[in-house]
Amino acid sequence: MNVFNVMRPFSRSALALLWVLSLLTAATGPISAFAAEDEHAHDEENPRTVSLTPEEQREFGVEIAVAGPAEIVQTLQLPGEVQVNGNRLAHISPRFPGIVTKVGANIGDKVTHGQALAVIQSDQSLSNYEIKTMISGTIIDKHLTLGEAITREATAFVVADLSTVWVDITVFQKDLPRIKVGQQAVINGGHGMPVATGTISYLSPVIDEATRTALARVVLPNPQGGWRPGSFINADVMVAAFPVEVAVPRTALQGMEEQDVVFLKTPAGFVPSPVTIGRKGRDLVEITAGLEPGQEYVSRAGFTLKAELGKDSFGEGHAH
Repeated sequence: MNVFNVMRPFSRSALALLWVLSLLTAATGPISAFAAEDEHAHDEENPRTVSLTPEEQREFGVEIAVAGPAEIVQTLQLPGEVQVNGNRLAHISPRFPGIVTKVGANIGDKVTHGQALAVIQSDQSLSNYEIKTMISGTIIDKHLTLGEAITREATAFVVADLSTVWVDITVFQKDLPRIKVGQQAVINGGHGMPVATGTISYLSPVIDEATRTALARVVLPNPQGGWRPGSFINADVMVAAFPVEVAVPRTALQGMEEQDVVFLKTPAGFVPSPVTIGRKGRDLVEITAGLEPGQEYVSRAGFTLKAELGKDSFGEGHAH
């Protein structure tokens, strides 16, 4: 038998089978695409979750809050400097010219009203008289020594009552429309200095020609002497405040896949929810979409949950 005659029918059948298979392959292409789309939609309906036990939440510092209304406070951060309260400052001068015969006080000494600071022998009468402080406070400067000839125009001592201080805030020209007398300011000295809240009591009516800045002033109580004149500070001045329906602390926001998310607490675990940010305040951020009033969310340590989701991509962690 001719081999080619035997193979010829088989070749026709094979060609037919290949033709049918090609039709089936072409037909299943769109079906696979729809299947992939349905699978993707299923994933969106069931986002990944992170499960943590109550003990793990406490260990990681995860805090839960309930979404609700709040007041957004907007602030403007400005530099400044602590100054002596000019209304409680005394420059002590001798009444008559003469020779210093006794010095009884030095810089840093605390003195009381009427206390003698030095003794001068008058050039006119050759009799001694005392230089006394007119206020209670601390000696912050001294300009006389024993045996020195001193005139009436000289300032022998400078005494300051440091129980209060001025905080002079530098206001740039572009920021002046937003600064007003009566606004609150949080004063932060840094480097272990205290933090205090005060009210702007004075705003200079003119702009300094050299610096192109104006001056806003806050008077702060200073009973412990923690605010030292000459110290630099930062002032957060409250320039606006308005209520919003939903706001979260800045610590609640996490960045994932170029989106801002907040982790929601659900029965299945913690779920990242994309959110839309509105107005931003000093501590809080308005949420206009992605978080509804009454929903529980992670207000602090959300980065731990974000890290757990990252582990999940490598087959680790508590994410599902």
